[in-house]
Amino acid sequence: MTKIDILSGFLGAGKTTLIKKLIAEAYQGEKLVLIENEFGEIGIDGGFMKDAGVEVTEMNSGCICCSLVGDFGTALKKVIVDYAPDRVIIEPSGVGKLSDVMKAVEDAKQDADVVINSATTVVDVAKCKMYMKNFGEFFNNQVESAGTIVLSRTQNVPEKKVSDTVAMLREHNKDAAIITTPWDEIDGKVILDAMEHANTLDKLIKEAVEIARKHEEEHHHHHHDHDHDHDHEEHDHHHDHDHEEHDHDHDHDHEEHDHHHDHDHEEHDHDHDHDHEEHDHHHDHEEHDHHHEHGPGCTCGCHDHHHDHHADEVFTSWGKETAKKFADADMEQILKTLADNADEYGVILRAKGIVPNTDGEWIHFDLTPGEYEIRKGAADYTGKLCVIGSNLKEDKLAELFGVA
Repeated sequence: MTKIDILSGFLGAGKTTLIKKLIAEAYQGEKLVLIENEFGEIGIDGGFMKDAGVEVTEMNSGCICCSLVGDFGTALKKVIVDYAPDRVIIEPSGVGKLSDVMKAVEDAKQDADVVINSATTVVDVAKCKMYMKNFGEFFNNQVESAGTIVLSRTQNVPEKKVSDTVAMLREHNKDAAIITTPWDEIDGKVILDAMEHANTLDKLIKEAVEIARKHEEEHHHHHHDHDHDHDHEEHDHHHDHDHEEHDHDHDHDHEEHDHHHDHDHEEHDHDHDHDHEEHDHHHDHEEHDHHHEHGPGCTCGCHDHHHDHHADEVFTSWGKETAKKFADADMEQILKTLADNADEYGVILRAKGIVPNTDGEWIHFDLTPGEYEIRKGAADYTGKLCVIGSNLKEDKLAELFGVA
């Protein structure tokens, strides 16, 4: 039987950094496969997992937390047959619901001999309050379904901030082990031990399956009603009835949200393999809220009682491949603009890229609300930019990066 470790976390929380730490310190001697379920348009990250001897499988044909669960079961069986791993690590999309992923693994048992070994969520201690308020439907689900919650970047905030965050998380999950120790001070084996000994895992799996089942039913019911109303309106119009037509448009623009998949790796590295100086820019250590109008298209979860959403109904991504060379100072200004004035470009949750600079080097950048990192790294076959968020203003983003 193959162990399945699910490591979830909202965009930019540090999932990949934690996975790297576990591979280096806790998974030695095991044959590993990493399944990435990404949200976005353009692959950004290189092959550091493959360099570490980890087989990486990208779920790029569909989202395992949406409609293609059957494909996931088939893919998981193929991974196990082809590679015979001791352990499979699933890194879900940063905007996916952990309960949906857990149900997908449970459903896959009919195709593969697997068991959920752990369900973990990584939470950025500095952004928990903001994400809980603005994106509660997705963020809270990851917290509620986790057997273990690992706080990231606790070394960057006061002790009270950590305790306040733990209290907020406890309101949504009273039983999970919550790891608050800075990662540089704790061995990966200690983290893995906490992950594997979550005493409520069986209960969480049952709850997650039930949540995901209701989610699917409500989503199907919502689409059915929407389609039925739409067809009825067309029928009335065709027969020239004078009845008033009602607009049932829910402002989700379902048809315009594709299941694009992108590498959602967190590169706020605790690893210093690079000789290049890394620049970390924290513009606001406290959370800042994205104020917006509450309505059918609202992303804050304020209307969860109406129906649940899939990630592709709420979040979008903008990506470009470009050969443009950026001066370091220009990229610094672009990222500062995005970090300080994100609302002008939509609700920016994540931006990252690898682009050439004017000095023959390559810029790697990573941005989450209020902060960003720039470092120099390896070249890619062309420059790549990706921004993930809600209500993105793509024209303005293209203009900002100068790739319109």
